[in-house]
Amino acid sequence: MDKFQPCTVAEFVHQFQQTCPQPGLMATDMDGTLTRQGKFSADLIQALDQLQREGWTVLVVTGRSAGWVQGLAHYLPIAGAMAENGGVYFPGSDRPEYLSDIPNLASHRESLEEVFRHLGKHGFDLTPAEDNTFRLTDWTFSTEGLTSTDLTRMAEICHGLDWGFTYSTVQCHLFPQGQSKAAGLQRVLKRHFPQFSPQQVITLGDSPNDVSLFDAALFPHSVGVANVKHYWPHLAHHPRCVTHRPEVDGFLELIQALLA
Repeated sequence: MDKFQPCTVAEFVHQFQQTCPQPGLMATDMDGTLTRQGKFSADLIQALDQLQREGWTVLVVTGRSAGWVQGLAHYLPIAGAMAENGGVYFPGSDRPEYLSDIPNLASHRESLEEVFRHLGKHGFDLTPAEDNTFRLTDWTFSTEGLTSTDLTRMAEICHGLDWGFTYSTVQCHLFPQGQSKAAGLQRVLKRHFPQFSPQQVITLGDSPNDVSLFDAALFPHSVGVANVKHYWPHLAHHPRCVTHRPEVDGFLELIQALLA
């Protein structure tokens, strides 16, 4: 880790409750944050249900595809779910709300595929993700076999073409410049949850595609589950708190402290 030292869960909860004594809003990443070895668990569902009963508003903010998240918003005890790293939001209904300005979806998809092919011309051996068929605002491919140097170089190439690039524990993402989880969350809060200020929001994540949620200038109360330490040197912003345990066990650690 660098010189910035995150606080403990107990310190974080004390500080948050001084600012927000009533239940607030929690915006959490999914893969690597709410999962255990890639799967949901019974204790996660119980924790989400308990948060709901205690008056918390919970949003899932993930890089997964719109098609995947559309079902997720229906089956979990949550208020809504954001897909594609801030590109699309499902407020519990089947109709997606676009959070990025995309005038023509067909041409947008063609442009994303062109950027993907352009990266391949630079010598990267890339495999497109099978879920691109179900995506609207971004394009994804596997991180398998890619080094940190590869990822940095691809980000430079994409930024030079005026496209965004990030990666998670699951995939690499190509997307419009300015699209991010934080930007999408700000729009969702304004449209659907204007009663919550940024000081009443807790953001959670575990990887580089969550970095905008760790920006204290936007959301001062951020938490990383312990596996975020793996990416620490590559994060432009760091979470205010890091849990002792990884993945969903870190999430449960936070929930237990909040509801104690």
